[in-house]
Amino acid sequence: MDKSPDAFRTISEVAEDLDLPQHVLRFWETRFGQIKPMKRGGGRRYYRPQDVDLIKGIKRMLYDQGYTIKGVQKLLRENGVQFVAAIGAGDLAAAEAITKRKQAAAPVPSASKTADDEMLVGEPKAKPSRRFFGLGKTDDDSPVQGDGKLSRDNRALLQEALFDLLECKRLLDQVR
Repeated sequence: MDKSPDAFRTISEVAEDLDLPQHVLRFWETRFGQIKPMKRGGGRRYYRPQDVDLIKGIKRMLYDQGYTIKGVQKLLRENGVQFVAAIGAGDLAAAEAITKRKQAAAPVPSASKTADDEMLVGEPKAKPSRRFFGLGKTDDDSPVQGDGKLSRDNRALLQEALFDLLECKRLLDQVR
C-alpha cells in the first residue's frame, strides 16, 4: 500500500525515492539548517512533504546543476526555502515567480549616492542572479574570461574546493 502524498516519510523511504544514501541526508541536515525532519524517540527521522521537496531541490542544484554546498546555501539565503523546494518539485514557473517577487521587493538604491560613495562602502552590488537551470545565462557567465583567466568568483570557488580537499586529506592522514 502506497502512502498518501501528505504522509511523513522515514529516512529510508526518502533515501530510496531520491536514490541517495541515508548518510548523505544526515550530512545535508548539518549543512542546511532548513532541513528539519521531525525526530521521534530513538532519533528516528520523519520527513514532511515540504522537507522532501526541499531535499529534491538541493539534490537537483548540487548534482544536476553543479552548484556547491555554499552556492545552494546562498540561494537558500537569498531566495528562501520555497524557491529551492519549487525547483525540487519541478515547478520552474513558481521558482521564476519567487525570483521576480524578490527582485521587485528589493530596495531601490538612492539616487543621491554617487559611484564614489559606493566605492567607500565596498564593491558595487552585482545585478540579481538568474543562473538557476541556465536561465539568463550569458557569455559573461562563462567560467573563463576572454583572456584565459578565471573570474574572481570561480577562483574563489576553486580555492574553497581546494581547502575542502586538503581538509579531507588531513582527516584521512589522521586515520592511517
